[in-house]
Amino acid sequence: MTAAIVVPARYASTRYPGKPLVELKGAGGVAKPLIRRSWDAAMSVPHVSRVVIATDDDRIAGAAQGFGGDVVMTPESARNGTERCAAALEALGDENIVVNLQGDAPLTPPAFVTALLDAMTADPAIQVATPAVRATPEIHRRLLADQQAGRVGGTTVAVGANGDGLYFSKAVIPHVAPSQVGDPSLPIFLHIGVYAYRRSALEAYATLAPTPLELLEGLEQLRFVEHGMAVRVVEVAAPGYDIWELNNPHDVAPIEAALAARGLE
Repeated sequence: MTAAIVVPARYASTRYPGKPLVELKGAGGVAKPLIRRSWDAAMSVPHVSRVVIATDDDRIAGAAQGFGGDVVMTPESARNGTERCAAALEALGDENIVVNLQGDAPLTPPAFVTALLDAMTADPAIQVATPAVRATPEIHRRLLADQQAGRVGGTTVAVGANGDGLYFSKAVIPHVAPSQVGDPSLPIFLHIGVYAYRRSALEAYATLAPTPLELLEGLEQLRFVEHGMAVRVVEVAAPGYDIWELNNPHDVAPIEAALAARGLE
């Protein structure tokens, strides 16, 4: 089995236009653009044959090529990261598995990707895999507080007995009685937005029309679920630090703090 990592990146983000080029300071105070931070995160994953940045924007491509990144140009019509990964397939080699390491998640632990690859190596029936962390009581309460305040604190997933995702939602699922909140054994799983696909699954996704729940939730993985394609949820251990994504300008400060705390230059 061979695997490639694709880092999808687009300039025209609705919430934060141009964010792949936003400068983020590391432990030594050196600023690097988000796309470079995401590239570095992908390059730190062991046993991967290739890492490419998939974009439709010449500015992102130029910045990536400036630090030696391998760039694949993809169509502007790609509606999400999974579609952009599918569009990059032709430029890749014959890798069996493609990992979507999103371009706004530079703090993703390499071990999360390794866990997905290990699961797919152990079980050839898995077509798509994604990680999730069991929410602590503190995280569960924070998710509920965000929901009550009308904010999206993260994506949660309900997991079936076979380990496949039953449903992904920006609402906190499953619902539990208020008296149960604080129970550390609750099956509240915080989804981490990294995906590993068999090549055939990624090719199939590109042929499927967007689905109602995918569009309502704004969650690309629901297209697999709604079309009856299983998404295996791989439970991973919390890394001991927040895995911030850069979605809004106010995310810059906590990401820089996390980079400094981890000693990442």
